[in-house]
Order: sequence, then structure tokens, then C-alpha cells
Amino acid sequence: MFTPSLDEFEKFNLIKLLSTCFGKPENSARVCILVDLPDLNLMKEYSFLSNEKFAVQQHAVTKFLEPLRGSIGREFNATNVNMFAYKTTYGSNLDPEDGAMDDKGTYLSLDKDIYPNYDIILAVTDFSLTAPLTAKAKEYGFRGATLHGLNDIILNSGLSVDYNFISEQAEVYRNVLTQSDKFEISFETLGVSYKLFLHCNKQDAQKSHGLCPAGKPDIANLPAGEVYFVPEGAEGSFPFRYSDGTLAEMIVKDGKITEAQYLQGNIDNVNARNKQLNDDPATGILGELGFGTQLLPFSGKDIQDEKIFGTCHIATGRSDHLGGNLTPDLFNSKMNASHDDILYAPPKTPEINVTSVKMHKNGESFEIFTSYEPTPWLLDQLSEAYPVEKFAVLS
Repeated sequence: MFTPSLDEFEKFNLIKLLSTCFGKPENSARVCILVDLPDLNLMKEYSFLSNEKFAVQQHAVTKFLEPLRGSIGREFNATNVNMFAYKTTYGSNLDPEDGAMDDKGTYLSLDKDIYPNYDIILAVTDFSLTAPLTAKAKEYGFRGATLHGLNDIILNSGLSVDYNFISEQAEVYRNVLTQSDKFEISFETLGVSYKLFLHCNKQDAQKSHGLCPAGKPDIANLPAGEVYFVPEGAEGSFPFRYSDGTLAEMIVKDGKITEAQYLQGNIDNVNARNKQLNDDPATGILGELGFGTQLLPFSGKDIQDEKIFGTCHIATGRSDHLGGNLTPDLFNSKMNASHDDILYAPPKTPEINVTSVKMHKNGESFEIFTSYEPTPWLLDQLSEAYPVEKFAVLS
């Protein structure tokens, strides 16, 4: 894979990021920052700052709150810049509880005191808030961004790029993949091959590109840079790696995982997944197929690493924030109503190789990746956004 170093990027520039993603407001914009904390009392007088466990939330203060209350905020035309905490959900894209707290220890309501009263909301959190915040943005009319899992690599690479260019780059890629019939992904692990088919049925591909212009309530997922589909069906199987290295084969029928089969590691993980699939079948529905578009270094966080060109990811669970129809009320338990990305990339899934990705379109088949490397055919299609000479420098 192509893994440029941090030397390829500028240092984090908040005013550039905000002005590009949101445009400089003509009138003053009310801005707030949301963080997640396991105990809301940690928000009092920013007491979480003394605990190294809350590195992401500390970035929220030093890289966003303090600059926005100073010269950066004045330059961006930001007013009423505040920070609030809500209780950690411990799951990706789960709906948070309504309770919140400010730095003075005042209990507040997200729905009554925060969402209606700010123009731009930035969620700098441990767990993704993209799906819930997208729904609230449409309900209350604000714009915003989710920036979960921030670390120094992300700040100085994925958030230090020109998102006008990233949008153009993603559009070139989107035009190649859009209106495909299906994708065929081949995997290999432990000497065994697997194949998964995901049906798109000629739907228009969508892009996550980081731009959130005025006049349209929406949420940008930053770092951005991917082309994605909400599959309309799927079958086959694919290998899955648990965080502890356990490997399992996920059996897919009628668009959802129906069973996990043990391959290697801790069988309790596999048994737990099968119990969840039995108790709440919606957790197995495949709700996304995505392809990264950016040339970025690996950060160790999926929020950036799934945006890297050469990677692909599928996701299970809710898809309403992507234009799908799987909403939280369709799960048997609200604690299962998450959107969980399954990223395939050498540093994340070293035991698993994506040996081939094929796009089937208009009666023809085009191989676009082999072992995470773009094929000559794909590079030729993307030459406007991914010039070959640039790859020669970064490879």
C-alpha cells in the first residue's frame, strides 16, 4: 500500500479546516464542541484534562475550544463558543442519552439546550456520533462534523489537507464506481479463500468529502475521503478479525450475516457474536461498502484509516445516516443499534489479504484492486486525481 509520511502534509490549521469545510459564516456563527465522558462530573472545570485516558477530549480543548475562543474564532466569525459533555455510549454511532453538562457542572439537555441553539457542532469524541448527529442536524437545522478518535497523526495529516481537492478527488473516483451492478471481494486467510458479493443494483455512489456548505443541515465525517454504497443485497462469506486477533468466517445470506464460524483464537468471541445474531438479527445486516480515496499515513484509528486509498470496508448495522433504511427502532435492543465498520488494511488486518476487488458494471467485470494495490486499469481511470508520477514518489 501507499503510505506517505507526515512530511507530505502541512501542520494542523484549524481556520483552514473550518473555512474550507463550512465556509466562513457571513454572520456570526454559534459554535459548540461535544465530548463524551464516562462520568459527566469530569466535565466540571474541565477536570478530565488531568487524566491521560482522555487524550481525544484534551485535543478538543487545546486544538478546538481554546483557538475558537481566541483569534481563530474571531477570524472564523464564531460566537458563543462552548463545550459540553454527554455520557459515553461505548458503541459506534449509538444514540446518546439526552443528558449533558457544561464546565460549571450545570445539567443540560442535548435536545432542548444544545442542538437548537448552535449553528455548528463539532463532536470530538472517543466513539462515533455520526449517525445520531446527522439525524439531529436534519431535525434542528445545524451543521457540524464528527472527529472521533483524534490523535496527532490525524491532526497533522487527515485534517491538514485541502478539502476542496479531496472533494474533487473523491468525485473522480465516484464517477468510476457509480451505477455498478455489484462488487466481488476475494479474501485469503490461513491459506483459505473466501468471496463476498455485494449488490448495488446501479445505485448512484455517494461520497464523503468533508464539505458541508451553508444552507444544508448536514454532518461531515472528518477526516473525509471515501466513496460508498448502501448494498441492496449480499451473499458469500468473509473473514473477520476481532480486536484480540481472533479470526472467524462470517456467513452472509440475503444481505446479512447469519452465522459466525470459528477459525482461530478465542472461541468465546465467536459464540458471543452468534448469540447476538440470534437475539438481534438486524446487527448482521450489511449497511455499507466503502472505498478510501486519500493518500494518507496510517493512524491506528479507523476514522482516518478507512479513508486511505487501497483500503476497503464494509459495515454492519444502522444505515439511515448514509441514505439507507435501517434505523435504530428496527433493532431489538437500542444498545445494538450501532454502525460498525469492518476495515481491511494491512496494519489493521495483517492475517487477512484482500486478494481482489472486482466491479461488475454494464455486463463487464473490472478488477480495481489486487492485494490493496490499484490495478493499471483503475489508475488509468483515476489519472486526473491520482497521477502515476505521484504514486512513484510515495511508494
